[in-house]
Parts: sequence; C-alpha cells; structure tokens
Amino acid sequence: MNNIKELLNKEVCDRNNDCELSYDKPDPLLVASRYSDEYIILLCALFAYGKASLIVKFLDTLNFDLLNASDEIIDKELDNCYYRFQNSEDIKVIFKTFKRLKQSDSLNNIFLEGYKKDKSILEGLDKVITKIHEVANYKSQGFTFLVSSPLKRDKEGNIKEIGNAPYKRWNMFLRWMVRKDNLDMGLWSGVDKKDLLLPLDTHTFKVSQKLGLLTRKTYDLKSAILITEKLKEFDGEDPIKYDFALYRIGQEKIL
Repeated sequence: MNNIKELLNKEVCDRNNDCELSYDKPDPLLVASRYSDEYIILLCALFAYGKASLIVKFLDTLNFDLLNASDEIIDKELDNCYYRFQNSEDIKVIFKTFKRLKQSDSLNNIFLEGYKKDKSILEGLDKVITKIHEVANYKSQGFTFLVSSPLKRDKEGNIKEIGNAPYKRWNMFLRWMVRKDNLDMGLWSGVDKKDLLLPLDTHTFKVSQKLGLLTRKTYDLKSAILITEKLKEFDGEDPIKYDFALYRIGQEKIL
C-alpha cells in the first residue's frame, strides 16, 4: 500500500494545478470554476455526464443569467435547448426550480440541515435532492436522471448503502464546494472535507480495482464508501484529494 500511496501522492502534486483545466484536457470544473454562484456550479455538476469535451461544449452554451430571469424568458430562451437525456422542458424546469430556490435559501444551508445531525454527507445530500423535487413538482425520466432520486432507506428510516447509485455528480459538486486548492473552490462553510465521499465514476472505479483499493465488483454507493475508507488510510483529513488523480489516471489510461 505504501507504493500506491506514493503513486497517488505524486499524481495529486502533478495534477493539482490550473494546467489540468483546459479545452485540451476538458473537465466540467473548467466551466464551473468561472463562477461563485453555487446554483450555477451545481448545474455544471449535474450535466457532467458523458464525454468530457461534449459536457464542456454544452455548458458553454448555457446562459446562466437565466437564473435571474422571468419564467417567460426562461421558456423562450431554452425552447430548443436539450442535452442527451434532458429535453427542453426538463432544462426549463431545472432553471426555474433553481431560480425559486435561490430566492429563498442557499444550497449550503439546505445541505447543512441534513449534514449537521450526524455529520452525514448522505443525509445532507438527500435533503437537497428532496428539496429540489418538492420545489420542481415535476416528473420525467430526464429530470429524475439529472437531479437523481432521493436516497433509498430501510424500514427504520436509515439510508441504505447497497442499492443506491454512487451519486457521482453530487459528490463531485461537494468536492468542488468543500475542498479548497488550485482545483476545488471551497465556497461552502460548515462541512468538513474529511466527511466527503469519492465521486465514483467508471474511471475511478476501474483504477481503484486495479490498485487494490476495492475488491467489490458492484458499481454503487457501497463501493464509493469503501474506496473512501481506504483513501482515509492515506490521508484521514482529506481523502478525496485523490479523486482527480484517480480520474485522470483512468481517463489517460496510465494504468
């Protein structure tokens, strides 16, 4: 494990710089990092699925000023806007929903309502997702895929680790907002970076298996938690600092 720690620490040092965010090496953070508005940044995270270059290309077309516009203007401006699984109606609804949420509360506050009970990232996450669905009052496959469903719970009301998706885009958003370095923006307060969970995607999943950080073969929330626990052996205070390095190792096929 010492060799793996050395490899990852070196990758973190190499990757933790502005050169990693460019149109030659696209990542949704390239667009998100231009803003300090948590609602704009969350939009960048939620649309971050698919090929990285196409994600950035789509995000560059969005007019985030619409979050301050009337419903009529939002409808008009986004009438022909779509992205993969989201049609124009889905995108209109998410803009209108975020506009209404932005007028009433901050995402940071909503998250803290769940998180502060047991310092649970999952409870905080569930609070935000549930709130978005309540305000939107809208259902479609594209919208549910974009926002995710509230987390599944057992009969006692506890969040289940098994059977839930990894919530990659949400955990990536939390990484951006909680951690502060040359990549991540650290705009939120009240959340400890040691509580963050790995934003598990196909790259970090496969690399973690190759490195022996994960023996489990199922791509789900349980695997994200297990890898995070393993990374805490390397840095208990900031385990998710390794996320971007793991992602780039997989993306660039270094292993």
